[in-house]
Amino acid sequence: MDSTTLAILLAALFLGSIVSGLAGFAMGIIVMSVWLHFLPPLVCAPIVVAFGLITQGYGVWKLRHAFEWRRVAPFVPGTLAGVPLGAWLLARSNPAHLRIGIASLVIAWCLWSLARPAVKIARGGKPADIAAGAANGMAAGLTGLIGIAITLWCQLRGWPKDVQRTVAQPVMLLTSVVSTVALGAVGAVNADTVKLFLYGVPFAFAGTWLGLRLYGRVDEAGFRRIVLVMLLASGVSLIAR
Repeated sequence: MDSTTLAILLAALFLGSIVSGLAGFAMGIIVMSVWLHFLPPLVCAPIVVAFGLITQGYGVWKLRHAFEWRRVAPFVPGTLAGVPLGAWLLARSNPAHLRIGIASLVIAWCLWSLARPAVKIARGGKPADIAAGAANGMAAGLTGLIGIAITLWCQLRGWPKDVQRTVAQPVMLLTSVVSTVALGAVGAVNADTVKLFLYGVPFAFAGTWLGLRLYGRVDEAGFRRIVLVMLLASGVSLIAR
């Protein structure tokens, strides 16, 4: 890997970590939308998941006093079941098809987030939360994106922004832990992925720290719209490629 490519990968990681610190999610979407132009999914997924240990772990620690663990508990069994299945599918997937699938997921997420249709599920219950955790876990094991399903589910439940964050971030941290183990078990981790991860650690810490410093001090909605438009363009370019 040449120095220019490495610089692009690390810049994407830094930006994704800032957004994760600021909004509590979307690091994986931003990183994958850039990294898949240079690396195959089987390389990207375990590294992005491992960085989730840093971004979500730091966020959970900083905001630990606000968490309502009773809300988080139903998502745990679904996560534990979904992640190994997703990792198993990743090891047996066609890289080109998986890249297109991830790009489609990014595009769908961006369009949903930009439109924000007035859909609300006031009553889901524990079975629905378990199913949402399983869907989130499977997506994480398969793609490395640890928070799409859980973030979408929290929005559908109509919870306030702060409540969404106190539910989603612990679930994403658990998903990162389980996904790292599962992806290692199916052979997705090697010396090259470890090396790239070590290069990125300071950028992930620095970006998360900066995002948390900005939390509550900037217009999150405007910033988020800009990021979503950039992601939408990146997802379209992945499919065009």
